[in-house]
Amino acid sequence: MCPLNDSGSVGAQDLARDEGLAVVEIALLSVIFVCASILNTSVLVGLWRQRKQMSRMRVFVFHLCVADMVVAFFQVCPQLMWDITDRFVGPDLVCRLVKYLQVLGMFSSTYMIVVMTVDRYQAVCKPMVRFQRSRTKLNIPVCVAWGVSLLGSLPQVFIFSQVEVAPGVFDCWANFVQPWGLQTYVTWTTLVIFVLPVITIVFCQVRICQAIQINLYQKTQQRLGLPLPSRASSVAGMSRARVKTLKMTVFIVLAYIVCWAPFFTVQLWSAWDTHAPKETAIFTILMLLASLNSCANPCIYLVFSDQFPKRLFTLMCQRESNGDSMQDEVTLVSTLYMSFKNVSEPK
Repeated sequence: MCPLNDSGSVGAQDLARDEGLAVVEIALLSVIFVCASILNTSVLVGLWRQRKQMSRMRVFVFHLCVADMVVAFFQVCPQLMWDITDRFVGPDLVCRLVKYLQVLGMFSSTYMIVVMTVDRYQAVCKPMVRFQRSRTKLNIPVCVAWGVSLLGSLPQVFIFSQVEVAPGVFDCWANFVQPWGLQTYVTWTTLVIFVLPVITIVFCQVRICQAIQINLYQKTQQRLGLPLPSRASSVAGMSRARVKTLKMTVFIVLAYIVCWAPFFTVQLWSAWDTHAPKETAIFTILMLLASLNSCANPCIYLVFSDQFPKRLFTLMCQRESNGDSMQDEVTLVSTLYMSFKNVSEPK
């Protein structure tokens, strides 16, 4: 699942692998793949059934789930099969396509969070600009996110190919210009997929927090009957629905940073430090856990829905007095489905 090859370092000479570590990788990837597939599919189905009533925020969540599905099926799943077979099985074209789709998932998930955050920034700090732009049916930020992702992933097609790593043994590896090619690739990938998006997200979140403070000050002044400064009077009032949406966005951003920061840290360390412990279990697991972000996003959306927390609490209370485990499972599935069906997000 990483931008490099299966071992985490392009050009590794030792073709043997730690079978115990491979079992851990397969187990983790299997759990991540199943969870990400089920959760994101459930959200997508629920949102698709309400497509005629899709708010702007729901559109972003829908495309974020699509991006996470790309991660699950074209990043996690190929890496899982790769770990099972130990070598990449397929022709050169499939090798290049898989590597392209793996980074496409990283790009699309990241930049969908970026445009979602920017949209919340405009909704809070520049509501009139957002209102003027929302008249068109085409969601330009979503198109920009997918466009950047499709173009930004293209270098993978030229970097990776089917390589003979030993006499008669082929694998999907990268060919870099020595000695600076690997460092340049990893640094550039970290910059465009993590550093720049995080800077943009943090800037927007700081401005949003400042706007919320101004709004609170505005409401305090109004209660006291005092005149409002011009800056405060220009800030739109914060409804509960908007505040809830902002909180959900913050948690999505935090989950992204927590999941991906260790991954890119390990990648940079492996690329720039020739003595880095590249084949250790810690390095491998940290890189694998990055894909947990695709499981976290639908969970966050579910938690911030109106229906699920209440129904889950009711279900937990019923479980204490009901010994029928089969009925409990049926009720839980029904709760999950109805939560997605009836989830209410602000426009």
